[in-house]
Amino acid sequence: MVLPFISLYVHSLGDFSTSYVQNWSGWIFGITFVTAFIFSPIWGRFGDKHGRKAILVLFALGMSLSVFLMGYATNVWQLFILRFIMGVFTGFVSMSQALIAVQTPQEIAGRILGTLQTGSITGALLGPMVGGIFADSFGFALTFKWTALALLLSAIIVAFGIKEMQLKVSNKEKTSYSSKEVILHIIRHPVLLIVMLMSAVVQIAHFSIQPILPLYVAELNGLKHIALFAGMTFSAAGLGNLFMSRRWGKLGDRIGYMKILIILLFISGLVYLPGAFVTNVWQLIILRFLLGISLGGIVPLRIAYIRQEAPVAMQGEVLGYNTSLRFFGNMAGPALGGMLSGFFGFEAVFFVTSGILILGGVLTLMVWYKYEYTDSKSHSWSS
Repeated sequence: MVLPFISLYVHSLGDFSTSYVQNWSGWIFGITFVTAFIFSPIWGRFGDKHGRKAILVLFALGMSLSVFLMGYATNVWQLFILRFIMGVFTGFVSMSQALIAVQTPQEIAGRILGTLQTGSITGALLGPMVGGIFADSFGFALTFKWTALALLLSAIIVAFGIKEMQLKVSNKEKTSYSSKEVILHIIRHPVLLIVMLMSAVVQIAHFSIQPILPLYVAELNGLKHIALFAGMTFSAAGLGNLFMSRRWGKLGDRIGYMKILIILLFISGLVYLPGAFVTNVWQLIILRFLLGISLGGIVPLRIAYIRQEAPVAMQGEVLGYNTSLRFFGNMAGPALGGMLSGFFGFEAVFFVTSGILILGGVLTLMVWYKYEYTDSKSHSWSS
């Protein structure tokens, strides 16, 4: 609910230049993910040993308090520090993905995780729209408080409405792994490693434009109803994601997660590029919708692949490292976008991000072809 107007909120805290607002918006948006990057593997390992439900409740309560206090911020440093602290508790969606992934049969993991992604994106779709309406109607501070209330309700629902099942590990599998063993497992499986690295790449692409998107919308459409139009632009990607996420996951279950993942990386890069050439906000909304369609399958596909390649007893920690890489992307993306737009203009963000996605697709294709596709072909010939 609050992401569409972070940059507008920064602007309201003082008489700042456009470049100052763009740069601070990037840092305030991204600083949450610095602490999240550090804590995600720790929470993942804790979840492997003690369960994930309690962590989900803690996340929701911590975020609720942090967001509530943001409504009382009077300068950019207070907002910056609160976003930094919030990062300790950020990762509710990622931890819920881990909770469901480790308790889902492997053959339907893509479809189930796609369904979860659909629920997550429904919130991402409605949140910016509702947040934009609230910000225009009642102001920024009250919107933070309503968001905090929604997070508090999430904590209550998880605490009383979720039952976590105990995992069953086969006799042939180890029941626990050291952190060194987990890291070595990732390194010794190059395709798994590149999939996890793509988590960072995709998040860099997804978040590079988000902190400055309201400013870009204002440049295209003027300041009238800016929060609403910014919310619509955010929500367009969520709508595309909602439309295709489960379908991509189901297709990955049938023909292979890596094949679909590689295709979607290339499509996302190609769809991102025209954003630099739009002349009105509706063109941008359409492109954001198409971007949401292409990015919609990447999250459930990569989680399903990790679920497939990691032993049960280490899946939480592996997914924790994956979440850390996602948060690194969440951190680097806003900083990159703010820097590029501040020095070279909004168009540079679209050019660079498109190139990053296409390069990610090329690298993933090369690693998959060398270590997985070629090996499977050689095994089929030998048999």
